[in-house]
Amino acid sequence: MAFQHELAASLSSAPIGVFDSGVGGLTVLRELNRQLPNESILYLGDTARLPYGDRTPEEILQFVRDIIAWMMEQGVKMVMMACNTSSALALEQVQQEFPVPILGLIYPGARAAAKAGKRIGVIATPATVASNAYHQAILEVDATVRVWQVGCPQFVPLIEQNRLQDPVTLDVAKTYLQPLLAAQIDTLIYGCTHYPHLEPVFQKFLPVSIRRVDPARSLVKAAAKELELLNLKSNLIGQPTRFFVSGCPDQFSQLAKRWLGHAPNVGQVSFASAVTQSEVI
Repeated sequence: MAFQHELAASLSSAPIGVFDSGVGGLTVLRELNRQLPNESILYLGDTARLPYGDRTPEEILQFVRDIIAWMMEQGVKMVMMACNTSSALALEQVQQEFPVPILGLIYPGARAAAKAGKRIGVIATPATVASNAYHQAILEVDATVRVWQVGCPQFVPLIEQNRLQDPVTLDVAKTYLQPLLAAQIDTLIYGCTHYPHLEPVFQKFLPVSIRRVDPARSLVKAAAKELELLNLKSNLIGQPTRFFVSGCPDQFSQLAKRWLGHAPNVGQVSFASAVTQSEVI
């Protein structure tokens, strides 16, 4: 019994692994810090291979396998996909392959949106839109709602390049969201974890009547329930978040400073299949 108690305590104090292609997953990290402040977090930004949004499903699955295998080596007790594209294209497969709970964004976000409105717009990466994952998940919750989706390939690069104040970003945002405004949506899903970083841009032209759904909040709520159910929730003060990237640590650190309030120390990890987008012919 004493051994079982020690084992349970050891597992509960293990970190939660959180990953995204870049800084987008910091929106999930922010919610984790707010809702589950005692948890230790291991954060990975796969910056050498971003953006994920125009990768093939096969590439995405391999990237996710690489990341989760590495996180398992670091002793995580749970993995949270802070990336909608990965959640849409790889979640079910890797859930079958790895012996830890793995949570994605699509279904928590879809449930929240279906409760919020009847005319739902989804902005996401082209890969997430092509998967139709949000559309299907929303209709599973409520078949009476209407859903419009728009792929936004330029958003992630603009955010990763720290161009939120660039007038081009506002123009791009208006162009992408125009069809959704024309459809008179009442709810907007941020179908990529990078997109909440664009909130100051959206506030300049989106009607306040349109409800915004950030799936990160619903994902962390789901994680809290899962941890409670599996008796893995930490009751101790968590360790400081450890950050790693597959690309340039300094670049990520300086970009993350904008949302964290400080420039974190960032380690680097290499993956065998780490081919950058510029190298893909």
